[in-house]
Amino acid sequence: MSWNPALDPDCPTDDDIDAIETVIVPRARDLGGFEVRRALPAPRRQMVGPFIFFDQMGPAEFVTGEGLDVRPHPHIGLATVTYLLKGAIHHRDSLGTDQWIHPGAMNLMIAGQGITHSERMDGAARAQPQSLLGIQTWLALPKGAEDRDAGFIHAPEADLPLITGEGKEVRLVLGHAYGERAPVETPSEMFYLDAQLQPGASLPMPDDHEDRGAYVLEGTVTIAGQDFPAGQMMVFRPGDRINMKAGPEGARVMLLGGATLEGDRYIWWNFVASSRERIEEAKEAWRAGDWQNGRFQLPPGDDQEFIPLPDR
Repeated sequence: MSWNPALDPDCPTDDDIDAIETVIVPRARDLGGFEVRRALPAPRRQMVGPFIFFDQMGPAEFVTGEGLDVRPHPHIGLATVTYLLKGAIHHRDSLGTDQWIHPGAMNLMIAGQGITHSERMDGAARAQPQSLLGIQTWLALPKGAEDRDAGFIHAPEADLPLITGEGKEVRLVLGHAYGERAPVETPSEMFYLDAQLQPGASLPMPDDHEDRGAYVLEGTVTIAGQDFPAGQMMVFRPGDRINMKAGPEGARVMLLGGATLEGDRYIWWNFVASSRERIEEAKEAWRAGDWQNGRFQLPPGDDQEFIPLPDR
């Protein structure tokens, strides 16, 4: 669809407007060959809506014969969302899913009571140099969905709503915003958008969600007279009408948020839960390593190795 100018609110942008509740500067981590910037969880913010984990992967360049190699590992109590801008990742999981993830596609893996998966850049892809740039997020599940069955849903780029016009190209990855709804059902009310803005283009934040944030991937945006460069996440107060304007080089921004969940969550390693007891049960199940009859199985086609349970 085309952009509707009526969606642009007449927002104040004076320097004295305190429009932002929290600014998060992600922590950078070297994972051996490429860098990850983690914006969530942060000291002042565990979640934005259901988003409890937000990682920027890369940009990274791999020489021939090298690539991402994340061995099979478990998850509970969350849903992962993998969204790439460059490169391709081979996803396998214990449900039998065997899916190559490409730029622009949405990939939602719901862990529920337990799932195991691996993420690699393998096979014929290693016969040449590879690039990688993407965002991986986790959605904490509502309490009533923590024990649901696991699942995996892939939506190609062509199936995701695209809103264009006035120097904006906004792809709705998950949830609902700007009168559009993405095709994949989500565990809770939320929105997740990839917004590409031409120089000087303005974009209002969705105002029909309780909790909202924005992560600048490329370029610079101005909000309430303040400039925010790439690599920062801004979290906004509920109910405030927010407008952002791209800087002279344009900008690419991920917008995220939704309804807040019922209370905080515990996070340990790859596990998210509403109680410590759930975490301990998952730890014991992975430590036991009963891949045939236990809570966790290894992915078919990638079952020769796994990441051991951390000692800490």
